[in-house]
Amino acid sequence: MPEEYVIEMKGITKVYPNGTAANQDVDFSVRKGEIHALMGENGAGKSTLMKMLFGLEQPTSGEIRVNGEKVNLTSPTVAISKGIGMVHQHFMLVPSLTVAENMVLGMVPKKSGLFIDAKKAVEITKEYSEKFNLHVDPDAKVMDIPVGMKQKVEILKALVRGARILILDEPTAVLTAQETEELFKELINLKKQGYTIIFISHKLNEIMQITDRMTILRRGRSMGVHNTADVTPEKISRLMVGRDVILSVQKETACPKEEVLRVRDLEYVNEWGKKMLDKVSFSVRSGEILGIAGVEGNGQKELVDMLFHLDIPNAGTATVNGENILGVSQRAIRAKGVSLVPEDRMLYGIAADATIEENMISDRCDAKRLNKGLLFDMKAIHKEVDQLIADYTVLCKSSRQKVGSLSGGNIQKVVVAREFSNSPCLIIADQPTRGIDVGATEFVRKKLVELSRSGVAVLLVSADLNEVMELSDSLIVMYGGRVAAYFEDTKGLSDSLMGEYMLGLKQQTPEEVRRVCHE
Repeated sequence: MPEEYVIEMKGITKVYPNGTAANQDVDFSVRKGEIHALMGENGAGKSTLMKMLFGLEQPTSGEIRVNGEKVNLTSPTVAISKGIGMVHQHFMLVPSLTVAENMVLGMVPKKSGLFIDAKKAVEITKEYSEKFNLHVDPDAKVMDIPVGMKQKVEILKALVRGARILILDEPTAVLTAQETEELFKELINLKKQGYTIIFISHKLNEIMQITDRMTILRRGRSMGVHNTADVTPEKISRLMVGRDVILSVQKETACPKEEVLRVRDLEYVNEWGKKMLDKVSFSVRSGEILGIAGVEGNGQKELVDMLFHLDIPNAGTATVNGENILGVSQRAIRAKGVSLVPEDRMLYGIAADATIEENMISDRCDAKRLNKGLLFDMKAIHKEVDQLIADYTVLCKSSRQKVGSLSGGNIQKVVVAREFSNSPCLIIADQPTRGIDVGATEFVRKKLVELSRSGVAVLLVSADLNEVMELSDSLIVMYGGRVAAYFEDTKGLSDSLMGEYMLGLKQQTPEEVRRVCHE
């Protein structure tokens, strides 16, 4: 094996007990001191390959070498001992502990027994923070720090444990343009110090900017290794999906009509006494997409929770076509024509052990067209679900397949097919393309535009700044639980200007913000 490779995975095949082949004879090699992208659609085998490299899964066949040594990575502990660290897309931090306490969790130092030596933990955090130019506040509680700092804490946690090879899974998914730029500077700094970074992302512009080489997977197989400088975003998309993909959103100018969703002075204080919503007011009209941008943790999640009865606000009103939707059952909210694509599809969007068919009809079981008296009309159900599978291009063996066995992109298509197909007047789309591949992303975005132009009101919440700026007709920015800015037209907005509002560096006057209420 060439000495330049710090990681070489050779002939890796992973077949699960149910017969699913996640990886088929995959070769993946990474050079010392490079930033190497791992790309592919959801279900292409990226996560499985990285889980095997981090000891979370075992290959069915093939071998893994680290620094030239053949290894058997039976657990994350073994992987860490070999200098491999992984920063997961969903942060693995304890919110109630401080940054320093999270940093040394599961390690020494301890004063005695189970108690962490807080002073030593702070010293370690400061030492590594300075060494790697990843500045964090060791005494702050994780629940109180911004998302960008949480990302730094996760990277430092891996470095403290001796990692020389870092696997970063969608590291910029929730960062602003400014935070992403800062992260990239820090990654380049690590690269200069001889660290090796495996960078998993669906954002092609970032891949082009930060990486040296890339390996592309499609349906469990490698589509080859490419120097980043030698390929275009269009070629990458074609290799990932197997066809040309339209990378920008195509949409006609919106012609908004009557008000559908009306939110006024919504307030909410969370269980820790923090005010997450502070007199939030806005309207969404028929035929438009109103986007909500903001760094995660500024009230977007809580807003969606209030609107779909996942929680109850302390004050304020919200109506759909003049009828109250606060504090009433989700069934009653759906009956008013509201659909939800939830942020966490696995927790709120599907029942993983149920079939595709059961998931797709779960919101319409009592519809007359699907029933014969007291019994289901199975012929009608099969016909409707098979049509949805075809219309939404869900890749599956049959409608009776368990939905949890699908790839992330296809699970999202099942959720979207159900939520978009029941004649909604309002769609709340919360992170609709998070963690899904470029092909599924293109499909979901086109459907949202298509529905909005047919007269549906769409409230789009997305941490992906490019997505929210391209899809939205009008846009609000949330910061500190408030509407910090409203833009009636998204044309001409820049990432950098949006970032200033999202980070609280700029704020519009109350009069400018009130325009979102259209009164």
